Amino acid sequence: MVGLERTVLPLLGEQEFGLSSKTAITSFIVSFGVTKAVINLVAARASDRLGRKPILVVGWLFALPVPFLIIYAPAWWWIDLANILLGANQAMAWSMTVIMKVDLVGPKRRGLALGLNEFAGYFAVGVMSWVTGYIAAQTRYGRSPSILELSSRLSASLSPFCS
Repeated sequence: MVGLERTVLPLLGEQEFGLSSKTAITSFIVSFGVTKAVINLVAARASDRLGRKPILVVGWLFALPVPFLIIYAPAWWWIDLANILLGANQAMAWSMTVIMKVDLVGPKRRGLALGLNEFAGYFAVGVMSWVTGYIAAQTRYGRSPSILELSSRLSASLSPFCS
């Protein structure tokens, strides 16, 4: 989702919602970042009390409406709302997977676990940015549901029940 947003949403803001201010167009990045930062603080402490998996599952639940909010957004504030939910998702799901990997490998191999996790994550964001940018260029950036996007959300939402 993050890869899709960085390539498609600025075009969407200009061409479909008529936003001319670059600040307004990039507001989705600010809403994502602030939300992720604040919830990271809460999620880490909550995971010590409640366990890692419940926080991870709640994080995935926050992401479920995001593609639909973007696809059916009648106003730009829906895009910002989607990014608030995505920031919560990333803080609770992505950050929790990092903590869980460190738990698995222990403090001596923490750097390796974090490095592999970050590499895999940013590689995936880069690939999806390229793929969605290509799709957007071919289809005039439309908000039609991407099969890749919807299937990835579905698989992410079902994976806690498969482990």
